[in-house]
Amino acid sequence: MKSVVYSRTGDPSVLQLVDRQVTEPGPGEVRVRIVVSGVNPTDWKFRLGSGAAAAPPFPEVTPNQDGAGVVDAVGEGVEKLAVGDRVWVYLAGHQRPTGTAQEYTILPADRVVRLPAGTSFDIGASLGVPAMTAHRALTVSEDGPERLHPGALAGKVVLVAGGAGAVGHAAIQLARWAGGTVIATVSGPEKAALATAAGAHHVVNYRDEDAAGAIREVAPDGVDLIVEVAIAANAQLNIDVAKPRASIAIYANDGGGELTLDVRQNMIKNLRYQFVLLYTVGDAALRAAVEDITFALDEGVLPVGEDAGLPLHRFSLAETSDAHQAVQDGAVGKVLIDVGSS
Repeated sequence: MKSVVYSRTGDPSVLQLVDRQVTEPGPGEVRVRIVVSGVNPTDWKFRLGSGAAAAPPFPEVTPNQDGAGVVDAVGEGVEKLAVGDRVWVYLAGHQRPTGTAQEYTILPADRVVRLPAGTSFDIGASLGVPAMTAHRALTVSEDGPERLHPGALAGKVVLVAGGAGAVGHAAIQLARWAGGTVIATVSGPEKAALATAAGAHHVVNYRDEDAAGAIREVAPDGVDLIVEVAIAANAQLNIDVAKPRASIAIYANDGGGELTLDVRQNMIKNLRYQFVLLYTVGDAALRAAVEDITFALDEGVLPVGEDAGLPLHRFSLAETSDAHQAVQDGAVGKVLIDVGSS
């Protein structure tokens, strides 16, 4: 099979396309023939490593956590999946060398999820990190909800920072589906159009207007939940617009890796800060995300493509290094790698 691997960390040039043997799944494992692989910032950050001398965790690593395809073989003890099932996968390379930038990958059965009928492989490859992160961010408030479904966020105002990004896109879609009033912040008119297409009720261009004033005009009592991509840059804005007892779910550090909080301002509002990283959220949170995302997919809630607010950028498997570079350079939308035929 064709597989992209790297044996040392570094820029995209460390990625090599090689031929490898197809291996058999072990007990509790599933082999998936990958049709589409999704690329996320976490993928290039792992590939880049922490310095020139840093070594990857395995002799050879295949990148990319997300993907979609068809079950090709099942190991002993796997009962809920069968050969021929159309599936999406998540955390394919977490503590394993088995990412989705290859024609076949083997991973634990609990990281393989059936795609509902009619759901495309493009959607499946775009779920994983973005949609599951968004789900977690929307379910961390002490006032609930703990799960997403129609009506779960009724009466609540959700602020999504960076509404044109992949996580922001999924957060807008899921929050609207769950009945919340969704406000998205963006940096320009093109991104505003994408956030609107994703389903945001209100879009604020923070570069052209007073963001706090615009948000308070929509939500004079404050917002209940903030899905945050740039906490260091947005710390004061969040305090200014948050309702007492609001939760701020932080899933990235765009714009800075350090944060200083004003104790008094946060204490007065009883604000809660929850950091979100899929690798350590725990199995219960992952299962809840899988179940609720499947429910949303059944209702056609998570489309992708420019008309849905998430433009797709396509690459071949041989162009995986270019795909990684595109994400690293901040491509607006979702970067997908076409690996095999459907």
